[in-house]
Amino acid sequence: MTSTLRPTWVTTAAHPAQPDATLLLREYMTEMVVRYHRRPALPGEVDEALAELPSDDLTDPTGLLLLAHRGGDLAGCAGLRWQPDWAELTRVFIRPAHRGTGGGAVLLAAVEQQARTVGVDRIRLDTRNDLVEARALYARHGYVEIPAFSHGPYAEHWFEKRLR
Repeated sequence: MTSTLRPTWVTTAAHPAQPDATLLLREYMTEMVVRYHRRPALPGEVDEALAELPSDDLTDPTGLLLLAHRGGDLAGCAGLRWQPDWAELTRVFIRPAHRGTGGGAVLLAAVEQQARTVGVDRIRLDTRNDLVEARALYARHGYVEIPAFSHGPYAEHWFEKRLR
């Protein structure tokens, strides 16, 4: 009998300044820049985007950042920012080599569990029109579109999931 073992997904909390976190956040932002402009990133453009939309608050007490490993390989990340009555989901990213293997679902379940642990009863997020795969992921996992709650330059769709 032949057994096919699938690599296991594991999530861990990390500080945004840790090397693996910095690497993933840079890859995330590179993809966001490339997809938004529909061209390769220009020199310095990713650095500017990282400065414009920093992730340094994704650590206690203002938020958290989870890294995902698949079979030991660094594979993705997701963050939460604590708001007074809810949590904001941000920086959801799976490296291309690991897409389609359940990582998005693993990260969503992990951030939802973290939110429940601290007593948060809903998660909100905003996203862009061009991030079709992300919008489909959120919808598959119970996030529903809601009226705008933020006015950022890249916010075009708003979602919420009630956790209780």
